[in-house]
Amino acid sequence: MDCSLLRTLVSRYCAGEENWVDSRTIYVGHREPPPGTEAYIPQRFPDNRIVSSKYTFWNFVPKNLFEQFRRIANFYFLIIFLVQLIIDTPTSPVTSGLPLLFVITVTAIKQGYEDWLRHKADNAMNQCPVHFIQHGKLVRKQSRKLRVGDIVMVKEDETFPCDLIFLSSSRGDGTCFVTTASLDGESSHKTYYAVQDTKAFHNEQEIDALHATIECEQPQPDLYKFVGRINVYHDRNEPTARPLGSENLLLRGATLKNTEKIFGVAIYTGMETKMALNYQAKSQKRSAVEKSMNVFLIVYLCILISKALINTVLKYVWQSEPFRDEPWYNQKTEPERKRNLFLQAFTDFLAFMVLFNYIIPVSMYVTVEMQKFLGSYFLTWDEEMFDEDTGEGPLVNTSDLNEELGQIEYVFTDKTGTLTENNMEFVECCIEGHVYVPHVICNGQILHDCTGIDMIDSSPGGSGKEREELFFRALCLCHTVQVKDDDSVDGLKKSQLSRRSCIYISSSPDEVALVEGIQRLGYTYLRLKDNFMEILNRENNIEKFELLEVLSFDSVRRRMSVIVKSSTGDIFLFCKGADSSIFPRVKEGKIDQVRSRVERNAVEGLRTLCVAYKKLTAEEYSNAQKLLQNAKLALQDREKKLAEVYEKIERDFILLGATAVEDRLQEKAADTIEALQKAGIKVWVLTGDKMETAAATCYACKLFRRNTQILELTTKKIEEQSLHDVLFDLSKTVLRHNGSLTRDTFSGNCSAVLCCRMAPLQKAQIVKLIKLSKEHPITLAIGDGANDVSMILEAHVGIGIIGKEGRQAARNSDYAIPKFKHLKKMLLVHGHFYYVRISELVQYFFYKNVCFIFPQFLYQFFCGFSQQTLYDTAYLTLYNISFTSLPILLYGLMEQHVSADTLKREPSLYRDVAKNALLRWRAFIYWTFLGVFDAVVFFFGAYFLFDNTIVTSNGQMFGNWTFGTLVFTVLVFTVTLKLALDTHYWTWINHFMIWGSLVFYIIFSLLWGGIIWPFLNYQRMYYVFMQMLSSGPAWLGIILLITVSLLPDVLKKVLCRQLWPTATERIQNASRHCREHISEFTPLACLKSPRYRSSDCSNSPARRSNSHSKKMMFTHWRGVDYSVLPSVFGYSNKHCRSSAGYRYSGSGLETSV
Repeated sequence: MDCSLLRTLVSRYCAGEENWVDSRTIYVGHREPPPGTEAYIPQRFPDNRIVSSKYTFWNFVPKNLFEQFRRIANFYFLIIFLVQLIIDTPTSPVTSGLPLLFVITVTAIKQGYEDWLRHKADNAMNQCPVHFIQHGKLVRKQSRKLRVGDIVMVKEDETFPCDLIFLSSSRGDGTCFVTTASLDGESSHKTYYAVQDTKAFHNEQEIDALHATIECEQPQPDLYKFVGRINVYHDRNEPTARPLGSENLLLRGATLKNTEKIFGVAIYTGMETKMALNYQAKSQKRSAVEKSMNVFLIVYLCILISKALINTVLKYVWQSEPFRDEPWYNQKTEPERKRNLFLQAFTDFLAFMVLFNYIIPVSMYVTVEMQKFLGSYFLTWDEEMFDEDTGEGPLVNTSDLNEELGQIEYVFTDKTGTLTENNMEFVECCIEGHVYVPHVICNGQILHDCTGIDMIDSSPGGSGKEREELFFRALCLCHTVQVKDDDSVDGLKKSQLSRRSCIYISSSPDEVALVEGIQRLGYTYLRLKDNFMEILNRENNIEKFELLEVLSFDSVRRRMSVIVKSSTGDIFLFCKGADSSIFPRVKEGKIDQVRSRVERNAVEGLRTLCVAYKKLTAEEYSNAQKLLQNAKLALQDREKKLAEVYEKIERDFILLGATAVEDRLQEKAADTIEALQKAGIKVWVLTGDKMETAAATCYACKLFRRNTQILELTTKKIEEQSLHDVLFDLSKTVLRHNGSLTRDTFSGNCSAVLCCRMAPLQKAQIVKLIKLSKEHPITLAIGDGANDVSMILEAHVGIGIIGKEGRQAARNSDYAIPKFKHLKKMLLVHGHFYYVRISELVQYFFYKNVCFIFPQFLYQFFCGFSQQTLYDTAYLTLYNISFTSLPILLYGLMEQHVSADTLKREPSLYRDVAKNALLRWRAFIYWTFLGVFDAVVFFFGAYFLFDNTIVTSNGQMFGNWTFGTLVFTVLVFTVTLKLALDTHYWTWINHFMIWGSLVFYIIFSLLWGGIIWPFLNYQRMYYVFMQMLSSGPAWLGIILLITVSLLPDVLKKVLCRQLWPTATERIQNASRHCREHISEFTPLACLKSPRYRSSDCSNSPARRSNSHSKKMMFTHWRGVDYSVLPSVFGYSNKHCRSSAGYRYSGSGLETSV
């Protein structure tokens, strides 16, 4: 049977009717319609509980154990532990069982605590009180008990408990204001409208008497789309049907503002709300280093099996002769002689596996867990990442991904509240070429002692004066701003305006900034009352305009218009919009002057709008009204028909001027993005905002540059030009060398992309798209609102900003930071250090265990493959736990191969460790062969030293335990000194740990072999260590073998550093020659010159490359190549120093994508 058909049947008959019925019907207040009406299919709906936790009380233990034993290492050590329990092995089961139990317990406690916090947050949300109407009275109950069909009352500043159809409000016009910051990131006020037939119901009794049903679509995650209708029953008459759209739907998570109360009916509850449908399931994230560890583990597991197999085969080959199989001093018992040969061989194979099992170190996972946990505190203790304004510092919600911060290739960032402060400021306006700059005004806050207008050029003449007044009136009338006559909004006091105390509220912060800016230029918008808009002009006279029609803004038209009628009877159509939308529809006006000003402001990253108007005759207005009315009543293709009517009306304009508004960037946002791009990280902006707004922000934060050629893939662009033509242009410019247009081409060739109007789940899908591309890059998502949670959970690393939009993002993220600017140090410094430290830790652990166990393998060739251990049991147990573990743990916490200041100054050093550079196969093979070489030196060096067995002064012979102790002593000293040679950053703690470990080994060996311990049945190490140290040749052999073991690695480091230095090594060399900062990209010849900072370099302005890059939607320059370029290519690289810091000013290479 077809799987899809089976799935459909299962969902239909097992999951409930609502999964296959196209629409749902809700009885408002659970009142069924009058008899005789159309029969409705009864449906079952979920309750209003939200569940974001991963475990329950009952499934925690089995589910957590299952997840932990999916790790190859944990599963392997479990098998080894079971083998040690079942058969007689050379080592005790405790050596494997205890470390495994420790790792499993610590991880389970950590994950259980994190899930307990999620349960706690869920309970707080599900138990919050909600008011709903029952039998005409207001009743309070917990949010989780809400059902579909309940009528809910929500008060000002409360959050909507579920998705509601807006029935009525305390405002007379049936509107309410809502902020959806936690959903789409926009903190501005949006206006929603009550159902026409119910907006007059203002109390509980009237609402309870409502008799209506709602038909709507099944739940879907699109925040901006909703289709439904409400049937209102009046006595026995036919019901009145009204269409329902997204403007009638109040979403869970949004907050009611500046409205005393509203009534609404629940239509989607619990996990069916749009907010819940946009949640991304929380999954276990694993770092690239952990994946590399697992791969290396498999390699070493293969080596281990090979060793055990070789020894098992050779054992039976060696014992094929009778006197070797059963020597006179070890006679076999009768049961042993009768044992099955294959079973005995398999037992021997398992015994060899246990003997060589130490090549895969369980202690490495304990050390890695401790290094990650303790290392995360360095991030939280960083004073430079503490924000004094908010009193917040960085938070670490999971330490499993520390090293992933050093491997980021893509950063996906939200715009509003992340890159920007969402704080609009009116900068200037241009009226027929004359520029007006008002004093600073931002969201109602005006600087004191500021009056009048600052004009950049001369005042306009008589005819220009009329246009100037029309321009100001247009901005006062062409908007959807609401006025609140109060001195406080959202609890924040506002300063009194100089002329009238007005608080403006709008879904677009741009509109508020424009109205406030025009107020400083002499025209104040007062209010909209009874469909009349009132403005206060410069002469303090109130002008009234009747609002006839509003032609709403949409992202395709990129403009909005209003049709108003003045007190004199004149009818005006005022229009404002993007320059590309207004200029083609203008028939007269000073187009060139305005266009040049708009282009100049756009280059500076300001958000620009053009303003135009035309006068309508009564007949023209009458025709336009008829067209609009017919389009609004259409139930099919309403948007398309409205767009066609708008196109007919909005033409033949007279251009008035343009405005410029600045969306304040967060502090150092542009500097952070520039540093990330120099580090080779591609930055993508995913926002729910409009395209024009987002594009202006991208220019302001230097994500896009002036010479960026934009490829625009939007509905409007594809309507103007077919998709085939757009992609054909793309193939000619961007894909010249790729041959085909694929997902990987898009993701690989774009260093910057802007995606607009994104729903939360779409953001996560974009992140997933890049994650699953051919190169499988490491991604990071950063945002500050609940609308960013999905992409934060989807990305390899999720970072929440502890911002104004709640803590949903911070709570669901892996890390949280106060401001976007802190991302620079988090990645370039902390991430770099974390990765370098843990890479060395992993490679070093495998190296020292190869050194440890390979002599044991060689020893089997000299002991008849009898599974005799080379080392004492105490040494076997303590080698990884005590003798060699603390120095590498401290190295993993403290090492700094270059200073933190250097990493911040030279972002390109991040590229040295990108793409898991330190854990590639080449490095892994080098460390493995180095371990094998050292092991061969230890074993055969000691073997040839013991060739003349009588080496003590009294003629005593060294036995096998002395031989093993000599090998072990050389081993411990060599691996510890190897770590000392790799250490660049020395502190007293490093000295204490490294030399203290060696001293501890010596003291332990002296005590272990120098005292008769009463709890031991036998002491095979008694006096062995002292006897070895009493021999002069043993001392000489130890020093000689340590030197020979370390020599190849030292030679390799010296030669590579001199002949093929990496960028990091060049920085290290330069720092030794000069304490002052010298750029990595300084010509090497200049390093020797004290006159490096010449006068021609100190103050030169920054220059861009003349070469143009071709990009895609919105793609941006692939970034300047900051590596040193040989002169043969004709490029020079300069770094200049000024009092402000360092900046690149040489000509660069912009690679065409």
